[in-house]
Amino acid sequence: MNFETVGPRFAAGAGLLAILPVLVYGVSDSVVAGIVSAVNVAIIIGSLYIAMAPIDESNDDHHGNGTAS
Repeated sequence: MNFETVGPRFAAGAGLLAILPVLVYGVSDSVVAGIVSAVNVAIIIGSLYIAMAPIDESNDDHHGNGTAS
């Protein structure tokens, strides 16, 4: 796989692999800390996935000058 062809949203989704060490930590050390860590990883990856979404090209600028009035 060529890295130039991988989309940013796919790369953000690949960050879900960070859940694996968190699950190991939660099972082996502290279950509560593992759950909190897993939720944190999910929030971060979800935020990155949304932030890397394609930008809508439509523009609601009815004035045509690009400034707010």
